[in-house]
Amino acid sequence: MGSGQVTSSVPSGTSEFQGKHVTVAGLGVSGLPAAKALHARGAIVTAVNDGDDARAREQAAELEALGITVRLGDGATLPEGTELIVTAPGWQPDKPLFRAAEQAGVPVWGDVELAWRLRGPDAAPWLAVTGTNGKTTTVQMLASILKAAGLRTAAVGNIGVSLLDAVLGEERYDVLAVELSSYQLHWAPSLRAYSGAVLNLAPDHLDWHGSMDAYAADKGRIYEGNKVACVYNVADPRTEDLVREADVEEGCRAVGFTLQAPAVSQLGVVDGILVDRAFVENRQKNAQELAEVSDVDPPAPHNIANALAAAALARSFGVPAQAVRDGLRAFKPDAHRIAHVADIDGVAYVDDSKATNTHAAEASLAAYEPIVWIAGGLAKGAEFDELVANSAKRLRGVVLIGADRALIREALARHAPEVPVVDLDRTDTGAMLQAVTEAKGLARPGDTVLLAPACASMDMFTNYNERGDAFAAAVRELGA
Repeated sequence: MGSGQVTSSVPSGTSEFQGKHVTVAGLGVSGLPAAKALHARGAIVTAVNDGDDARAREQAAELEALGITVRLGDGATLPEGTELIVTAPGWQPDKPLFRAAEQAGVPVWGDVELAWRLRGPDAAPWLAVTGTNGKTTTVQMLASILKAAGLRTAAVGNIGVSLLDAVLGEERYDVLAVELSSYQLHWAPSLRAYSGAVLNLAPDHLDWHGSMDAYAADKGRIYEGNKVACVYNVADPRTEDLVREADVEEGCRAVGFTLQAPAVSQLGVVDGILVDRAFVENRQKNAQELAEVSDVDPPAPHNIANALAAAALARSFGVPAQAVRDGLRAFKPDAHRIAHVADIDGVAYVDDSKATNTHAAEASLAAYEPIVWIAGGLAKGAEFDELVANSAKRLRGVVLIGADRALIREALARHAPEVPVVDLDRTDTGAMLQAVTEAKGLARPGDTVLLAPACASMDMFTNYNERGDAFAAAVRELGA
């Protein structure tokens, strides 16, 4: 872990943007507040957007009423005179707009970078979280712990709450719990968190980043300039490698979290207790009890890891042990994250529709045994051999749905040929009820029927929420 002099960006007021030609790329959750904030600070703003649908036209009208120029259906051309681009995080780096900006020497920021530069002189520090899976849950746990300590906080960022709104709003915060995606980190060169965490790394969004190394490097930006702690996952050595590569403030420490007994400068688990050997006096000999595993909802292994990461970030900010316990007890996970739906005839039915990639599905499968697994959907280029090989011994049976189910069926044939598989070749609204009915036929008392698709949902459903709702409705119909 390198150490170097890190200087935070000087908070920017009207003067930096007055009369500056800024192009905002993309409308939506981040583009709208970015355009408004820049316009309010005297910038000459042009908003560009690839799409020209009803929602985009509605947002364009809102901006045009303020005197902001909007170009819909043209996100490729660099507006003349552009001195800065502020982009929505999802826009890929190889877009023609950014290639033109590079040739013209025009810098590109994301909405996170803009928020970081616009925060005031007494702005709340950021406790930042990234990772392939578990970000939202960890940030929500962190916010719950911080609130239990009596701190004014909010869960913001990639969680759906604009960082710009949090930074520029009237409410004053003591500290912010910030979820950051790899996209957002890619476009945030000057971000310097108080403490940061990378929860895990698995292949995801490689079409956007171009390679696993590039994806990991963007995740690792969260550690740059950390002040107190770089929190990493002991079970995922790549996260610790990113800590070693980071340039941090003098005195910043590497702090690991593990599901095993913790070593010095780690948080871990001993006899069903979450313990801290990082933020205690004489950590060579002492450990602080934080909470019981049963305080974590649900107490699945990957969710305990989330809780430990959240606890590490909170402890780095000086939060007392009791607030960690109280915050974890108060936390309730969002829907469709290993959510217990019902028990029918001695079989548990669990909805983890949010498990939209192989890494998340493997973590979900590791929480139960034996399992009748409902899987499939849009694979997004994923391969399933490692997932199936690592989970085969837990499987009672498998029900496959969705467009790319054949990829999972082939992996099952290679690595779990003895496991019975039902392959549903239908995508209509009744498919989920049939999937749950088939799963019931495979299950025995004591089993878990687990929806952990390892795939995106858009082949059959609007999103993973709708897929999870369909599963829960089918379970209830079965129970009735």
